[in-house]
Amino acid sequence: MTILRREGADAVRRGRPWSLPLEDRTLPVAAYWRTNLTMRQLAPPFGASKSAADRIIDHLGPLFALQPGKRFAKDTVLIVDGTLVPTRAHTNAERSKNYRYSTNHQVVMDADTRLVVLVARPLSGNRNDRKAWEESGAKAAVVKTLTIADGGYPGTGLAIPHRHERGQTE
Repeated sequence: MTILRREGADAVRRGRPWSLPLEDRTLPVAAYWRTNLTMRQLAPPFGASKSAADRIIDHLGPLFALQPGKRFAKDTVLIVDGTLVPTRAHTNAERSKNYRYSTNHQVVMDADTRLVVLVARPLSGNRNDRKAWEESGAKAAVVKTLTIADGGYPGTGLAIPHRHERGQTE
């Protein structure tokens, strides 16, 4: 909440004031991103109209986005994995193996704190993790920090714990 206030989410502005306090306006945004519900489905549980829910998400959504990462400490270990997010918008989505239309998001988290440090630019859902890692900008943001990945990232230079290169004994 402090970061949102610092970014100007609760600043006094001209026009009609928000009907919900900032704390209550953050919940619809998180629910929208987590469930991908329509505004008609999302608004009633929060006591808002579908138009108000749309305005809240449009206003607060960009403020939720993480700022470009700073440099990581020398001993930082990151974990990366891709996730397919179903979507109704076909502008950036393609048919994928799990959903009719989806986008591939590369999510990077700190292994110690388990906090998400980066969600890269979404790509169409038919991209595999290996390709999405490089094209989404996640690789450029992580730079040379030790990053652990699953088996979907061969040949990317990431640490894949359960794989051994040919001739490698340990």
